[in-house]
Amino acid sequence: MEQIRRIHKEFHEIYGAPKITEEMRKAGDAVSDKTVGNYMREIGTRSCYTKQDTKTTIQPDFSRKLRNILKKQFDPVELNTVWCSDITYIWTDTGFVYLTSIMDLYSRKIISWVLSDTLAAKWVIDAIRKAKKERNVDRSKSMHRDRGI
Repeated sequence: MEQIRRIHKEFHEIYGAPKITEEMRKAGDAVSDKTVGNYMREIGTRSCYTKQDTKTTIQPDFSRKLRNILKKQFDPVELNTVWCSDITYIWTDTGFVYLTSIMDLYSRKIISWVLSDTLAAKWVIDAIRKAKKERNVDRSKSMHRDRGI
């Protein structure tokens, strides 16, 4: 139990049973995750992981400039009438990457996507250009998206 307390404190109280078990095994102890977890409960030790605060959107005040013309009508009657866009961030070993996708609401099909390492607006524009080329149109009648970047 003393070794568990020491490792837990050494790693800033972030490590839980699996990682403490790994550290104990590195030191030559034959111990299981379950045993370490049971001892941690007994001595009142828990891992405390704080998620890194990551800025993923820019929230300027669009309320006066943009209108919601779609009004939750997500079933257009023909192809290329309404496209929607979103950006999803994905954690990798080297940091975040951002997936921008364009979907045609009529077919519910992703018609283009771009993977980038920044949240720059140029990647959204690139995804729209790819969608226009894929569908061989100048533009959709409406482009719906959240109010992020």
